[in-house]
Amino acid sequence: MTGIILVLHIFVCVLLVLIVLFQGGKGAAMGSAFGGGGGQALFGPTGPASILTKITTGVAIIFMLTSLTLAYRSVHKNTTSVMIDNQISVEQNTGAEKEADNNKTSE
Repeated sequence: MTGIILVLHIFVCVLLVLIVLFQGGKGAAMGSAFGGGGGQALFGPTGPASILTKITTGVAIIFMLTSLTLAYRSVHKNTTSVMIDNQISVEQNTGAEKEADNNKTSE
């Protein structure tokens, strides 16, 4: 579950950076006053501000939710295990027992 949230979070981060870079700054209106009307040809005079602002808001909300979820899940890790009932007994041989085992096989 955490892996899915992490992948979504990384995707939203990249998307948020691209959306913010795509938006024009406050000085964009001054550039269009001197003949740079390329932004108006694509979206119209007021189109990109409202559309990109809504998209940015939605992506920022998703970013904050995934950030809070990942932070919560990192603090409250699951400490139980499905293997708690299965105990494996391991026999440990000491050095003397190993020599005895080796002597039995060599005879």
